[in-house]
Amino acid sequence: MEVPTVGRASVVDGDTIEIHGERIRINGIDAPESRQLCTDGAGKTYRCGQVAALALDDFLKAARPTTCHKVDRDRYGRMVARCTAGGKDVAEWLVRNGHALDWPKYSKGAYAAAQNKARQDRIGMWQGEFVEPWEWRKQQRRPGL
Repeated sequence: MEVPTVGRASVVDGDTIEIHGERIRINGIDAPESRQLCTDGAGKTYRCGQVAALALDDFLKAARPTTCHKVDRDRYGRMVARCTAGGKDVAEWLVRNGHALDWPKYSKGAYAAAQNKARQDRIGMWQGEFVEPWEWRKQQRRPGL
């Protein structure tokens, strides 16, 4: 069993952190990209990826330290891990607060209940409209389609 990575996390984006120089992608979720735009309940555009990253930063600062258990490595060489802070699952917190989506391809539905609750409560991205982050990235790779 691998030793967990523990320390003060700095936020790279809504689903990626860094601890002791190691980039860590949080397993099972996908948050909007920093340049991604969403609309709120009033139809106003906002940078939902930036909002997700700032919310994650606030959460992790209040719940130090962050502990991550490696699950895999992604194609970019980042550690993919299950992380906790203050005794809470970071991925579940992000999804439950509407800052990230359950990514069934990787989570096997682990965060589906948290996502359903966020959708029902219309919090975070669920207060308005958004494109799933994985679809948004595809659109960015195929401009003009």
